[in-house]
Amino acid sequence: MNCEGARLAQAAASFIGVRFRLYGRDPKSGLDCVGHIACSLEGIGRTVRAPVGYRLRNSSIDQWIGCADEAGLQPVHGEMLPGDVLLLAPGAGQSHLAVFASENSVVHAHAGLGRIVRQPLGSMAVPKTRWRLDDSSRNR
Repeated sequence: MNCEGARLAQAAASFIGVRFRLYGRDPKSGLDCVGHIACSLEGIGRTVRAPVGYRLRNSSIDQWIGCADEAGLQPVHGEMLPGDVLLLAPGAGQSHLAVFASENSVVHAHAGLGRIVRQPLGSMAVPKTRWRLDDSSRNR
């Protein structure tokens, strides 16, 4: 079991119901998928410099890769564990971040529903990439 991942999954779930807001970085005014991941990581004591200036339709995730690395997230393969950060492609030219919760569900900022939700992963897509916190990793 990955304790840091479980903590991240719990932190992500604590934002369920928070309003969706594009480029949102404060739960009081709303979060987008990047803001949701950043606030979840900050909730477990990680320092995050979330990227800005991206578009809804954006195939490049280069800005996120640096942030993920700085927060102690490492690329992984194999079985998904709670707390894994998933890069999804819900539509053509779209990149979306979510946190794997458990039982094949994710917590993410849903623009269409206008809030942070938990829903089955199957309704999103197969993850293109995943990252995981290592229990021994700390911010650099």
